[in-house]
Amino acid sequence: MSVATRVIPCLDVAAGRVVKGVNFLNLRDAGDPVELARKYYEQGADEITFLDVKATVDNRDTMYDVVTATAEQVFIPLTVGGGVRSNEDVARLLGSGADKVGVNSAAIARPDLIGEIADRFGAQVLVLSLDVKRSGGRFVVTTHGGRTETDIDALDWAREAIERGAGELLVNSIDADGTKNGFDLELVELMRGISTVPVIASGGAGKLEHFAPAIAAGADAVLAASVFHNGELTVGEVKAALAAEGVVVR
Repeated sequence: MSVATRVIPCLDVAAGRVVKGVNFLNLRDAGDPVELARKYYEQGADEITFLDVKATVDNRDTMYDVVTATAEQVFIPLTVGGGVRSNEDVARLLGSGADKVGVNSAAIARPDLIGEIADRFGAQVLVLSLDVKRSGGRFVVTTHGGRTETDIDALDWAREAIERGAGELLVNSIDADGTKNGFDLELVELMRGISTVPVIASGGAGKLEHFAPAIAAGADAVLAASVFHNGELTVGEVKAALAAEGVVVR
C-alpha cells in the first residue's frame, strides 16, 4: 500500500501573527495564525506546521496560546518548532495541543536533546528541522533561522539525528526559501538516499508544477508557506496537481 503524500502549509509566527519574508529577511504580516490554520484545514491540508520565528521567552507564551486555540478548531496534526530546547518545552507544547515538535538549533548545539525527547515522547513526536544551504560544493546546516552558517555537513547530521531518534526530517533549503523557483531537488534526493524516516521538502514552492518533482525526488511530504498565505495557490489545487501526476494524495 503506498502512503499518501502530505501537503503541509507552514505558518511562521512572531508575536502571535503570521509573517513571511524571502530568505528569512524583510518579514511582513500575513494574518492571524488560527484563522489561517483553519482555512488550510478546510482546504484539505494534511498537517499544519507552526514555526515560532522569534522564539524568545515572551513570545513563547503567545505561541502556546496560538497552538491551543488552533487545536480546538483544526483536527489534523500540528507540528510546532522554534526555540524547543528541553523536554519541558516539548511537554508543554504537547499539552497545549501540538502533535509533533520541530528541533533545530538546540539539537545542533546539544545533540543529546534528540535522544532525550525520543526516549520520553517517542520518535514520532520529533521532527528534525534542517535549514540547509550550499557552501563550497556541499550542503551544510545553518542555525538561528538560517542566519548562522555551520561547517556541519547536512547529510552527516541528518544521518546522526535519525540514529539518535528523530522520526522525520523537515529539509528546508535556505537558498530556495521564498524564491518561488522550485524545491532544491538535488537536496531532496540526497536526503532520501540517507534517510530511513519520512522526508518533508521545504523552501522554494512557487507554482503547481513545482510539487510533483519534489515527490519524484523522494519527498514524502511537501511544505509551503507564501504561495498559500498570498492566496496564489490553495491546498486543494496542489493536491489536484499532484494527483494529475500520479501521486497518491488523501
